[in-house]
Amino acid sequence: MRRFAMGGLMLVCAACVVWEAVSAQSAGDKLLPPLLYTAAPSYLIDAWLKGGERFPAGAQVMLRDGESSRPLAANFYATADPAVSFDGMKVLFAGKRTPKDTWQVWEVAVDGGQAKRVTACLGDCLRPFYIPGNRLVYAQRLDGQFMIETAALDGSAALQLTYEPGHALPTDVLRDGRILFEAAYPMGNGQSPEIYTVYSDGSGVESYRCDHGERRQAGKQVATGDIVFANGQGLGRFTSAQAHEVALNPPTGEFAGDVAMIASGEYLVSWRADAKAHFSLQRWNQSTNTFAPAIPANDADLVQPVLVEPRQVPKQHPSGLHEWNYANLLCLNAYTSKYKFAPGTVAAMRLYTPNEKGQATLLGSSAVEPDGSFYVRVPGDQPLQIELLDRQSKTLTREQGWWWMRKGEQRVCVGCHAGPERAPENAVPAVLVKSTTPTNLTGAASNKGGR
Repeated sequence: MRRFAMGGLMLVCAACVVWEAVSAQSAGDKLLPPLLYTAAPSYLIDAWLKGGERFPAGAQVMLRDGESSRPLAANFYATADPAVSFDGMKVLFAGKRTPKDTWQVWEVAVDGGQAKRVTACLGDCLRPFYIPGNRLVYAQRLDGQFMIETAALDGSAALQLTYEPGHALPTDVLRDGRILFEAAYPMGNGQSPEIYTVYSDGSGVESYRCDHGERRQAGKQVATGDIVFANGQGLGRFTSAQAHEVALNPPTGEFAGDVAMIASGEYLVSWRADAKAHFSLQRWNQSTNTFAPAIPANDADLVQPVLVEPRQVPKQHPSGLHEWNYANLLCLNAYTSKYKFAPGTVAAMRLYTPNEKGQATLLGSSAVEPDGSFYVRVPGDQPLQIELLDRQSKTLTREQGWWWMRKGEQRVCVGCHAGPERAPENAVPAVLVKSTTPTNLTGAASNKGGR
């Protein structure tokens, strides 16, 4: 604030007050909020798709506060995958004390102190996130395969969530309590990443959207509630108002995903111009489509930005699983699909699971009613695949990937590959008019002929 002396009076320059206030605000806006990020000599963005190491030369989680950064846990050989607690006071991270150690999940206070080991996995445990109920979700690599598990924050009561034959990594926990994760598309067989969700008991797995794009990975739910992710064109988003991906059209380059939205409405993104460059952290203004450097790359890849601040606790839903060793699936209408079937053409369905060599093995078949409904009992906690047949027993369509149902799960699907945004018709399915007992497709020899 500037003052001018006139005739012994001190006058305040209103224009100067406004200008100085704006200048101070602008200077403050340029400062980043407290955040964590991972710095690594090399970040292999797709290595996890083949069960490989994303940080082959090590990495360090850095805490940025003001204009300087420091290691979050300096006495570790390698740290990565930071996740902040709901109250903004603690951090989960994947860490290795020595080069020979496996990755394990650790917890430490944001303001420092001794890190506490959370997991004691036989293989690598990484990519942790807090979930409600004093639990966490993470990926464990066993026999070269990444699978998702949950556990209590003391490491006890571990529960496997994913059962497809490929790899899966959690990327966020949504406000509605579901776990957002990435896996290959088609799940278990594909070569490019896609985004899926699953409940914290492993039930209800599905694609987040069914308009499968070139690639989608490292999805995060931002302050607006949208899911923002890296794709083949840069960045995309899912918004609840639309059933398909919406392009964000950022500046040209490659994005690592794991975006964060800061209070100004800008995105904090990990970006590089091409594969020869390192990832740096940039502030992206979507309105002007301009970058402002946040933290330069120098000689390291900077990825996984996470704001250090309190946030909304996701919903916690109780598990609806029964104490069965099987699951029940009711399909309301197989004609409700992204595929077009002429009325009356779908006559039967077959169910497959992979054998020890990964080859699809027939579990059994069931008739499909004229309205497209069928009701089957399936094995729980193992990969499954459906094939639809016409009246000449010829294949109409068959899933290319795999899915699963948890033991004790009862699931009602609107249709076959209908999309999670679809609502069912208000009608009683014909299969339940005939019988409320599901066709048993759990693999017993007497079931392989259908009903």
